[in-house]
Amino acid sequence: MANYFKLRLNRCKPIAFAMCSFILVMSAIGSLAQQTQEAAPAKSCLWEVRTSANSLYLLGSLHLLKSSAYPLAAEIEQAYSASQRIVFETDIEAMLDPAVQAKMLELGLYPEGQDLFQNISGRTKRKLEEKLEDLGMPPSYFSRFKPWFLAVTLTTLELQRLGFNPQYGIDLHFYTRARADEKELAYLETVEFQLDLLGNMTAEDQQAFLNQTLKDLEVSAEMADEMMSAWQKGDTGKLSDLIFKSFKAHPGIEDRLLTRRNRNWIKQIKKMLNTPQHTLVIVGAGHLIGPQGVIELLKQEGYEVKQK
Repeated sequence: MANYFKLRLNRCKPIAFAMCSFILVMSAIGSLAQQTQEAAPAKSCLWEVRTSANSLYLLGSLHLLKSSAYPLAAEIEQAYSASQRIVFETDIEAMLDPAVQAKMLELGLYPEGQDLFQNISGRTKRKLEEKLEDLGMPPSYFSRFKPWFLAVTLTTLELQRLGFNPQYGIDLHFYTRARADEKELAYLETVEFQLDLLGNMTAEDQQAFLNQTLKDLEVSAEMADEMMSAWQKGDTGKLSDLIFKSFKAHPGIEDRLLTRRNRNWIKQIKKMLNTPQHTLVIVGAGHLIGPQGVIELLKQEGYEVKQK
């Protein structure tokens, strides 16, 4: 079973779900939509801040996509080409290190003698069993998973079942290119910090996270095209409505996974704005939009932020 876990972890970028964190789930679900054949949108999920020192671009990412999502909008390609430094939420290569994978397993599994089904409510158990049956997976196979780890795993399984792959996610796409192009790489958070975000959630928040994941996965197919269309068009109002619906009942999780991190990132981004390198910052789309998003926080600091 441990080999299976490692295989699954190697096939996904688990924490950056995680977290546009996969928002956690909403960003990942948003990436389920297929590429349409519409005319090029007037805007995209890309913003620019210009100072006397440089230009800084902010790109909202979807973490899983199909190959048909490419080529990307010209504005995004131009921002990448113009940037000497590419900044990600965390070091993607380090996330796939065997030692990090082992740590994730340690945080994601109950110790011997403890059981997932002893730590969730009867209602959650029934919903979970229904979803696992739909996926063709026996509940006993996941009995030692902690709720947060199971939520991430279910999201990944659902996306892979529908044919989507993190290989085509915006983060991994540009990470691979930036390394090949020998661009300067930087990260907003350490791998250890990202592991802590989910791995050390309270038991109550973990169960709420799992419940919300199960609820969101019920409607993933219906909302996928709508989410992707909003992302392609740069329709931040619609995108915000879709993404933050999941957090309305769980403000504590939103604060932990999004709001506090956004505020921490602003301090780093302000320093980048005073350096000579043009910079492209790539983070989950949910971090950029909304009243507590990075774009609004930069505006509150007095910066002019232009959507491309």
